[in-house]
Amino acid sequence: MDVIVAERLSKHYGSTRAVDGIDFTLARGATVGLLGGNGAGKTTTIAMLLGLLLPTAGSIRILGHDMERDRFAALARMNFSSPYVALPQRLTVRENLTVYGHLYGVSGLRERIGQLAAELDLEDLLERPAGQLSAGQKTRVALAKSLINHPEVLLLDEPTASLDPDSGDLVRSWMERYRAASGCTILLASHNMGEVERLCDNVLMMKQGRIVDRGSPAELLARYGRDDLEEVFLDIARNRRTA
Repeated sequence: MDVIVAERLSKHYGSTRAVDGIDFTLARGATVGLLGGNGAGKTTTIAMLLGLLLPTAGSIRILGHDMERDRFAALARMNFSSPYVALPQRLTVRENLTVYGHLYGVSGLRERIGQLAAELDLEDLLERPAGQLSAGQKTRVALAKSLINHPEVLLLDEPTASLDPDSGDLVRSWMERYRAASGCTILLASHNMGEVERLCDNVLMMKQGRIVDRGSPAELLARYGRDDLEEVFLDIARNRRTA
């Protein structure tokens, strides 16, 4: 079953086409990478999937719901993480997670927060105001927030940004376990090509608002005759010819 279906999806700002008629689907339990340089349209695409922006044209269905007419039914079963979206700075980590837990109607919320704190190494941070956290700590709290409601669809924007290699590996391992246990569908926007190769079943390569290539990491490596996705990324960004 396709959990996310986007058809002819576009977002225009005057003559600027931030997203220009893209089509893609995500199957249940898949992790798909959304790649592209700055300004490629990744963030705009995610904002439309979340219902934060209305498309200029096209349609989105998530978990069987039309996001233009019935998005709240889908949003209750989704979540989003970005280290670039700040949590309320004066609230403690526990208070932030409690607020979001209530918004999603999470039952057994105290236990859920304790579980996430243990798994993401946040136990010593729960009573600390969010404004006093380091960049890496904020990244882990943002991920905990995104998992508070046991989401079936997870939209991740640079989920391991600012994490040291050890913490980043722990988070990636946790994401792999969560997907395996829950069947969650994940759309991952990342500039970490090693992360994408490790986590993603398929990749969408965006440039200037369009999807210019797609396929599994192995298929893209073979198509471009490269040893790693970073070189594929550079080939597309710099209009270099494929092998």
